Amino acid sequence: MRKNDDLKENKGGSLTRRTMLKATLGLGAMASTGSWVAYASGSDTPSKSPSGGHSGKTANWYNGFIFQDESLVFEFIRVMSKSVEHGADIGESLAAAYRIKQKEGDQQALLQAWYEEWRKLGERIEKIGDECLEKGHPVSARDAYFRASEYYRSADFYLHDHPENPAILQLWNKMDSCFEKARKLSVPSFEAIRIPYEGTKLPAYFCPAGKKGKRAPTILIHQGFDGTIQETYLLYGKDAVRRGYNCLIFEGPGQGSVIRKQGLPFRHDWEKVVTPVVDYALQRKEVDPKRMALIGLSMGGYLAPRAAVYEHRLAALVANSGILDNWAQTYERLGMKREELIKFIEDKPGEFNAMAREASKASITVHWGLTNGLFTFAAKTPAELSLQQAKMTLADTAHLISCPTLVIDSDAEQFFGGQPKKLYDALKCPKTYLIFKSGEGAELHCQSGGQLLGNQRIFDWLDETLNV
Repeated sequence: MRKNDDLKENKGGSLTRRTMLKATLGLGAMASTGSWVAYASGSDTPSKSPSGGHSGKTANWYNGFIFQDESLVFEFIRVMSKSVEHGADIGESLAAAYRIKQKEGDQQALLQAWYEEWRKLGERIEKIGDECLEKGHPVSARDAYFRASEYYRSADFYLHDHPENPAILQLWNKMDSCFEKARKLSVPSFEAIRIPYEGTKLPAYFCPAGKKGKRAPTILIHQGFDGTIQETYLLYGKDAVRRGYNCLIFEGPGQGSVIRKQGLPFRHDWEKVVTPVVDYALQRKEVDPKRMALIGLSMGGYLAPRAAVYEHRLAALVANSGILDNWAQTYERLGMKREELIKFIEDKPGEFNAMAREASKASITVHWGLTNGLFTFAAKTPAELSLQQAKMTLADTAHLISCPTLVIDSDAEQFFGGQPKKLYDALKCPKTYLIFKSGEGAELHCQSGGQLLGNQRIFDWLDETLNV
């Protein structure tokens, strides 16, 4: 690896101001590793990722789509992806986006508009759902409630710089309420359940395959840094049932209502979360105990493999996207060893915190990654957050995974560039490496915007692996 020209160490092991800025731009690697480093380098020249993809800005279908900022582009595509399963509508989403776009040039006003426009759209569509239900149109009501739920989720996205903001919980309650109304109107039906976990319970949905009297293969699926079980149902749950799978969608510490209502932050030892879920699944008569697969999405591409190291009742594992070391691009970009950066943070937390706050002003992506990291890890400072993130590595344990594993990569992977291939190389189990290529339309993180192609390839692998 080429040594960073800006890296300078004195006898005390300190870093230059510019180098420290690069380090702090790597905070919250789970949120935006590759693009944060690109911002830190100050270069617009795209760099080839180890997977064959590119970080930085290149000519493609998504750069500059509606918005100038890459974070807003991705989040807008994320909303519209739900239209495949009636969880959003393209026209009303575009109308909201164009109103938000008018505030570009003023970051504070832009993010305020993002909150207000999605909230207003959610309220309008929720009202449509109420009216349809009152008039006896349950299908129309259900679809409206699903859409309203997604718009409320999006309205909350950039609010976590102030965890005490009452709008965070208000929006969550609105989102959850609309989804619950839609769930009760859904055919086929699916259950809202709560899974026992360390003296409390984890919210989840169980979507049965509908094979009466027969046990079916079962997918256990969770999100990562910021996703919800509600959107996961729209993205994977409905499709799983159509393909003959039970689907158990759950959230753990750091996620959804578990962080918002129970105050439980992320933990690196995710097997402590997954094992109770497996225990619960095995108690259900619909579940084939020999055909359970675990899927981890986004930062779940670290969390799920970590669980699979210790949980050996799984028949298959999908890491989408795969992550070996959640913190790697921070210290690699600096030409440092992880132990060196850890020592610096431990020795000089005040300096690190100051530089992190400065770095968060560089872009919406950086601002969101840091503030959402502090929120979901319940960290008081960037230094504390970074040291918690540093625990998220499979470098010494990935070889212990025994079940067949699908590691997913993308040419335009903007958050974990290079990590999927590193995880794949570290595995000793039966393994498959799947990369979504540029130009296919599914090359963004977690196949956002290309859900049909993404699901086709993931479920086809599961079919073949579990003999469905």
